Amino acid sequence: MKLILAIISDEDSNPVISELGKEGFGVTKLCSTGGFLRSGNTTIMVGADEEKVPEVIDIIRRKCKTRKKAVPNLDMPGGAGVMSMAFPVEVTVGGATVFVLNVERFEKL
Repeated sequence: MKLILAIISDEDSNPVISELGKEGFGVTKLCSTGGFLRSGNTTIMVGADEEKVPEVIDIIRRKCKTRKKAVPNLDMPGGAGVMSMAFPVEVTVGGATVFVLNVERFEKL
């Protein structure tokens, strides 16, 4: 038995959870916040037999899309008292970060 933890964009969470449910996987959804852009993320937990892990990861891969987003560049050089404008920088967001963990014991009560 494996526990799959996937950190995905809030925008991708409903399609991922829906597809996993259609394929018979139970999903637990946790709200989380990303560290880099402080944006809303969803962390999902899926328990699966070892041979089903590739199927879960494939669903996540297909449903999580990367996209470009303009964010303010707040790391501008300049001294105290110098007013500078934060020019937007385009970054890639989305996709998924996936962890697969061994489960020593599982009980459904």
